[in-house]
Amino acid sequence: MLPPRFLRRLVFAPLVIVATVFMLVTLPLWLVVTAAASMRLPPPQRRGPRFVWFGVAWLTLESAVLIACLWLWLVGGARGQERHYALIEWFLSKVYAAAVRIFRLTVDIEEPEPTHQEQSARLTRPIIVLSRHAGPGDSFLLIFHLLDRYRRRPRIVMKAALQYDPSLDVIINRLPNAFVSRKGGHGRTIEEIERLSETMGERDALVIFPEGGNFTPRRRRLAIRRLEEKGLEEEAERARGMDHLLPPRPNGAIAAIESCPAADVIFVAHTGLDDLITPADIWRKLPYSAHITAKWWRVPAAEVPRRREERIRWLFDHWEQIDAWISAQRLARTR
Repeated sequence: MLPPRFLRRLVFAPLVIVATVFMLVTLPLWLVVTAAASMRLPPPQRRGPRFVWFGVAWLTLESAVLIACLWLWLVGGARGQERHYALIEWFLSKVYAAAVRIFRLTVDIEEPEPTHQEQSARLTRPIIVLSRHAGPGDSFLLIFHLLDRYRRRPRIVMKAALQYDPSLDVIINRLPNAFVSRKGGHGRTIEEIERLSETMGERDALVIFPEGGNFTPRRRRLAIRRLEEKGLEEEAERARGMDHLLPPRPNGAIAAIESCPAADVIFVAHTGLDDLITPADIWRKLPYSAHITAKWWRVPAAEVPRRREERIRWLFDHWEQIDAWISAQRLARTR
């Protein structure tokens, strides 16, 4: 069970700062130990020291965010949304820069060139972002690009357990987001999506991961079995035809669209690190140079289907398109 908020503030937040100081003081020791632990790997793939450097960078940035949040609270700016969005953008930009330096990360985004009308709509309409969920840090990269490249204010529904991260706990709870627990069930998640969607303004973006979790072959089999047990044979058949994605759960996306019918919908595909699912995968398989390729499709609000059945088929259509795009990207990498 998640501890109450006052306890998280009094214990977890100071603990991060103490851990940061400890890691900085003992950094040479950690570098030696992790270098020895990864000696069996070829020199370019010795990941131990790189993980230590990234971990120290992350802790240092977390501590900086917590101190900044404390300062905003002391000066009465705890409710200032723009300051907190700016703080999130600063944090993610520094994390991204650290990943670029330490893991040689590169990100390429393919997006159709917008017309003048579409460019104008970008600045005057809220958007609903439906993204695949796979690989380490995909949600952080997505939020960073929404803030940095598209000047949007992202909203997201997250698992309540993420509040164990003190900086995430403090800053996300001060903005229009939602944490949901498993006890709340799927209905609670839908309620929060509706609440966040119906209050969106022209610069807001609601981010949803319709798969509900990272792709694994086992989760794919279970998801297809659930569709079969519900008698959804058409959806099950279409899910069997997708090799890289879990079948989308339509209720959240449909709830968001119904609560904010003026919003355009953006579908996000990405690939590159999607095979890195567990910490063990990241340790064993993270390449020396990490590369992520992404593609975004934008659907104007006027082109979104109106009936529920049509929206479900439309959602599966785009998911099949994303799956085909991932297959093409993987084939291109093997040539």
